[in-house]
Amino acid sequence: MGFRLANVDGRAALVAGDDYYDLENLSGSRLGSDPMAALDQLDQLHELATELADQAPTGTLVDVTLGPPAPRPQKSFGIGLNYKSHAEESSMELPEHPVVFTKFPSCLCGPTTEVELRSDGCDYEGELVVVIGPGGKDIAADDAWKHVAGLTVGQDISDRPAQFMAKPPQFNLGKSFDTFGPIGPLLVSVDELADRNDLRIRTEVNGEVRQDDTTANLIFDVPTLIAHLSQITTLVAGDIIFTGTPEGVGAAQGKFLADGDVITTTIDGLGTMTNRCVRVSDFTS
Repeated sequence: MGFRLANVDGRAALVAGDDYYDLENLSGSRLGSDPMAALDQLDQLHELATELADQAPTGTLVDVTLGPPAPRPQKSFGIGLNYKSHAEESSMELPEHPVVFTKFPSCLCGPTTEVELRSDGCDYEGELVVVIGPGGKDIAADDAWKHVAGLTVGQDISDRPAQFMAKPPQFNLGKSFDTFGPIGPLLVSVDELADRNDLRIRTEVNGEVRQDDTTANLIFDVPTLIAHLSQITTLVAGDIIFTGTPEGVGAAQGKFLADGDVITTTIDGLGTMTNRCVRVSDFTS
């Protein structure tokens, strides 16, 4: 049986419907409260998920604040130009190899956290996010899904002026401002999904659909990304991969984020994030 894992006010919890079950209490203290530690205990999460129907829930999700399900990854990767449609709208050639950058873990935040804007050129990028479970080095693509703890929804918020202020462009900083990595609402194990390779992803801004595609259109799929990255660095439990965004980003339409905008990001089977934008200051180079 699959599981759905939440970060409830900083504590790991399993979720069934609208109810959550504190992991430390559910396990009789065999497992702790840290969501990061839970990502290294997948067998126990699967086992405990089968027992939820016989347990009293700790509470309901509507009464709590959810944090990022993988709040402190050792490594946080982003993949650029990983949908043909997005490469075309960006007037860039299709990549022959994955275009990899980093999003500093300090940018990660929860599924309802306010996104803090510091320029008039901030952009949304709805993405599927992969969270690593069992780590490894030189992982074969055929074995890659065995190394995935689960999937979640993400927004790769980007400050375009910061991203392109240097020549050549510098992606890491422009995509790593504080609050520029909302993820959530839950981490969903892949056996909970009908087709882990074909998940519909949609991004709306103030109710207007800006992005609507499926992860089946990734140029480099999840196994390929894991195999590629693990040749370079040993992946460990909790590492995350923002897998890339489809067409419809603001830069291509001249529709950048502004104070008060609400970003709604949904991936079928994984849930929905809602993040309000707040202009807090001006970024100066």
